[in-house]
Amino acid sequence: MNRSIRRRHPLRDRLHEIIFESDTPAGKAFDVALIAVILLSVVAVMLESVEPIRARWGAALKVAEWVFTVLFSIEYVLRLYCVDRPLRYARSFFGMVDLLAVLPTYLSVLLPGAQYLLVIRLLRVLRVFRVLKLVTYLNEAAQLMEALRASRRKITVFVFTVLTLVVILGSLMYLIEGPANGFTSIPRSVYWAIVTLTTVGYGDIAPKTTLGQALAAIIMVIGYGIIAVPTGIVTVELSRVERRVSGQACPGCGAEGHDPDARFCKYCGSAL
Repeated sequence: MNRSIRRRHPLRDRLHEIIFESDTPAGKAFDVALIAVILLSVVAVMLESVEPIRARWGAALKVAEWVFTVLFSIEYVLRLYCVDRPLRYARSFFGMVDLLAVLPTYLSVLLPGAQYLLVIRLLRVLRVFRVLKLVTYLNEAAQLMEALRASRRKITVFVFTVLTLVVILGSLMYLIEGPANGFTSIPRSVYWAIVTLTTVGYGDIAPKTTLGQALAAIIMVIGYGIIAVPTGIVTVELSRVERRVSGQACPGCGAEGHDPDARFCKYCGSAL
């Protein structure tokens, strides 16, 4: 891993300081302005979905949508320009969110209605934790992500077990109730089993026979027991995780979440 300090153009350093860092007045002002524009763009998309507003202000909202998209597109290009490893940043979580924040508008040219996916821009407001210097929340978020990563195999096994269980129970209920009582197919019966096992209970399908109701009662009881399993898995992993992170962004790949005493990026090796 190359940890040598590379000479960077002063303009790139300045842009990186403004766009990725919030330690300076310029950086904080940029992030606050960015969050305000994000919220305005999401409000515009939501208003466009309201028929009376769209009928009267549709053209203005469409223009605003394209203006916001162009601004975010320029910002995305600048983010790629001011990091040493643009592809690494583009593949990161925020890099993907930044890209998805502009794609729907361009897709709406070919697929009408795609612009409503622009509400994904709200994910970009997560940067508010860095802007407001809420390092404690950054620490908690890092701990939660690490606990989820450590739990992913257990949760995968749990989900696979639940899916197997609902297929078996749904098929059994299909045999017991049959099309006459609304269980017209095994997939529809599996849907009922999922709704019942998760204790949602829409009520659009319900067993009519005594045996079917007895099976439904068993599934409901199992559902209450199953709910606690993923919570317990993540809780155990959270108890094992305790770390501190800084809000500094890597000048090489734009990654965050480094240790406070880190001198190099743990993802790409660039000097911090």
